[in-house]
Amino acid sequence: MSRRTSRPRGPAAARIGPASPCPCGLPAAYAECCGRFHSGSAAAPTCEALMRSRYAAFVVRDAAYLLRTWHSGTRPPGVDFDPAMRWTGLDILDTTEGSAFHSTGTVTFRAHYTDDGRPDSLHEKSRFVRHEGAWVYSTAVFVD
Repeated sequence: MSRRTSRPRGPAAARIGPASPCPCGLPAAYAECCGRFHSGSAAAPTCEALMRSRYAAFVVRDAAYLLRTWHSGTRPPGVDFDPAMRWTGLDILDTTEGSAFHSTGTVTFRAHYTDDGRPDSLHEKSRFVRHEGAWVYSTAVFVD
C-alpha cells in the first residue's frame, strides 16, 4: 500500500498484542503471523506474505517496518499515519508469481478502512521485487 498523508500523527496505533488475531486476516495470532516479520525475527517468504505484513504494519502503525520493506528506489523519506483512518480488513484478490522461485510478483487487494468513521476501501495492484534477497514493495497501480 502506498497511501501517505501529510496530516499530523494521531492517537496510538491499534492495540494489537502478541496473542491478538493478526490484522492481516489469516487465522493466526499476531506474534506467529505478521508480528514475526515486524520484529525482524523472520522475513516474508512470498510477496503475498509481505503484502499482508505491510497491511498489518499500517494497522499497528509500524513506520519502520513499512520503510524497511519499501524498495530504496521508490521509498519515501517517511510515513505519516492519518489519525482519522482505521484499517478494518484486507481482501487478497489475486497474486502473480512472488514465490521463492521468482524475482518479481504482484498482489491485487482491497484494503478496507474508515476515515473519520466513514467506510471506504483502497483497491490496488502492488508490485514486489526481490532486493538483496528479500521481498520489497516497489510500486502500485490503483485499480479504482
